Amino acid sequence: MIQQIDKDVINTLKERLKEIFGYSQFRGDQEIIIQNILNKKNTFVIMPTGAGKSLCYQLPAIVTDGMAIVISPLIALMKNQVDQLNAFGINAQFLNSTLTKSEINRVKRDALDGSLKLLYIAPESLTKEENLDFLQKTKLSFVAIDEAHCISEWGHDFRPEYRRIHGIIDNIGDLPIIALTATATPKVQQDIRKNLQMEEAETFKSSFNRKNLYYEIRPKRDAKKQLIRYVRNNKGKSGIVYCLSRKTVEEIAQLLSVNDIKALPYHAGLDSNTRMANQDAFLNEEADVIVATIAFGMGIDKPDVRFVIHYDVPKSLEGYYQETGRAGRDGLEGNCLMFYSYEDIQKLEKFNKDKSVTERDNARHLLNEMVAYANLGVCRRRQLLSYFGEYLDEDCGFCDNCVKSTEKLKVQDEVVMALRAVKLSGERFDGDHIADLLTATENQYVRSYEHDKLDVYGKGLEYNESRDFWVSMLRQFVILNYLEKDIENYGVLKLGEKGESYINDPYPVTVYKDHNYEEEEIKVEDDDAAGGASGGSAHAYDEALLGMLKALRKKVAKEKNLPPYVIFQDPSLEEMATTYPTTQQEMAQINGVGMGKVQKFGRQFLETINRYVEENDIETAKDVVIKSMVNKSKIKIYIIQQVDRKVDLEEIAEVKGLNMEDLIEEIEHICYSGTKLNLDYYINQIMDRDRQKDIYDYFMNAETDNIAVAMEEFAHDDISEEELRLMRIKFLSELAN
Repeated sequence: MIQQIDKDVINTLKERLKEIFGYSQFRGDQEIIIQNILNKKNTFVIMPTGAGKSLCYQLPAIVTDGMAIVISPLIALMKNQVDQLNAFGINAQFLNSTLTKSEINRVKRDALDGSLKLLYIAPESLTKEENLDFLQKTKLSFVAIDEAHCISEWGHDFRPEYRRIHGIIDNIGDLPIIALTATATPKVQQDIRKNLQMEEAETFKSSFNRKNLYYEIRPKRDAKKQLIRYVRNNKGKSGIVYCLSRKTVEEIAQLLSVNDIKALPYHAGLDSNTRMANQDAFLNEEADVIVATIAFGMGIDKPDVRFVIHYDVPKSLEGYYQETGRAGRDGLEGNCLMFYSYEDIQKLEKFNKDKSVTERDNARHLLNEMVAYANLGVCRRRQLLSYFGEYLDEDCGFCDNCVKSTEKLKVQDEVVMALRAVKLSGERFDGDHIADLLTATENQYVRSYEHDKLDVYGKGLEYNESRDFWVSMLRQFVILNYLEKDIENYGVLKLGEKGESYINDPYPVTVYKDHNYEEEEIKVEDDDAAGGASGGSAHAYDEALLGMLKALRKKVAKEKNLPPYVIFQDPSLEEMATTYPTTQQEMAQINGVGMGKVQKFGRQFLETINRYVEENDIETAKDVVIKSMVNKSKIKIYIIQQVDRKVDLEEIAEVKGLNMEDLIEEIEHICYSGTKLNLDYYINQIMDRDRQKDIYDYFMNAETDNIAVAMEEFAHDDISEEELRLMRIKFLSELAN
């Protein structure tokens, strides 16, 4: 149970949140996590990339007496976070092998005199005797362990030195620990808690669902042509292309460069100066694309990466999720494309041959999950969330499998058959074993456990389906929550509560055939420029002004030798190009800004906006006398941005405290004022195509768009007023705006 902390402390937290980081309110569980740390409790945070993990330890470190230690696995990650904190006026430093003797002495001096608030350190540096001696002399507040999944040998990025961290912390003192990760299956979470001896720790798990990311897999044929086309169609946008080998990184970076794309390589074989220079060029928008091995991106806080492409298949779903999570961290457009071929899987299997037996088994399990993810025809988002122990009860409508689905099947007896096979065999076996049992496939284990005597033995063959069909079905039944994975025993399937009740009361279930990438055509659309993510809807902001503000941000960033997003992030610039703030006070109200930032960076931006407003005779918020009008316009901006991000209307209504009717009325006002809105993502969920066509054709031929008249026309067709109003918005958006 979380203890309440002093109201003055909460007020201080909120003040510093706005003053330093520019945010008016906390996101998700941030506030309660920070309270837990301030109460000196061990804390375990599982939060997806882009959800604000680092603020969970940065803010309490700033407001607490003493210095926080942040254990971090990569030099690039440390440098990036330290640069940002220094830009905010916070004394944060790192201690690693890149520092000279005099720089190390300066860091230690700041730590000992109490002026240093956060010290970033690698686990290897933490074990050095001289560093342990020095840390024992400093006043410490708590320890943050970033990328905590590195602790687990069941994870995708195991680092043996991470498993020694708890013993080292014990040597330094009795300090509260906050462990943070973006990627951890239930098994890995359990392993982290056990290793850090913090089983009692309060766990804060955010949803793994990154709603703004569009997931897509294409066959890896003519991949270079596909890649060039995709990147060209996203000209000017920031993107990362991941490759498995250094050789491929160099080859692809060169390929993009000769095709007039500003691309640079990044891998461990480059000298550290070149690596840093290339990373900085990407962060500073001097290069649009970075082509990299997985060495790039861990903790790189660039919020406006618009696409992440996996040119080669990654080794695990955790790695894939973490790498795709670098797209769209600002909540805006983020497209995730993977090129898939079984040849890549075979290459990865060869890489694993020299590992120890345990490592090889773990690597094989992880790779099998990757193969299943690529091949299953089920909603990609449901698959990813299921893998991380989270259940999504409907298809997302926003991935390639939802947009252009594989063949659907209705099954019922097959579900009962599979669930009974799991139950009758004692819920102690994996999907492969159950598939063997159902198809009477020769298997020594099936016979040794006498499963050939069960009444379900070989019954799967009655449906004229192959063993592969049953393997796919069993995986889909896990995603649909009829079956659950046993956390203790990798791959073992158990009956969930939903599965138990299904056996007694079955009903038809929709499943999907697997992809066959050998036969699938490559459908390379002309609208790659938005992948699936933007849907082509109009933006709320003034594009001309936004272009000027982005150019100015780049110039200011170069002058100050900072990444552009440290100055202002994209959503802040978009809001400026929507509300035209012309005074410091107005600019401080922009989300992600704050008076500190305005005073530090705002002057030139305000000059640009004022000049633009004057030259174009634009009415700004301060010219609108009635205050409620300004607030109303803010609601409209919010609605436009959320629709742009394809957020369900019910969710938008709930956040703004509106009922559905009022929200639709707001959307109608936006539409009537000439803004084009694309509600297809929502309309397609609630109406089939024929119904939409009937209403659309009606509005095309009607003399009036009056809803009462339309209701009369459709009186016998069971069409609701809400459906008519939404279709009228679609109709007017497409034809009138």
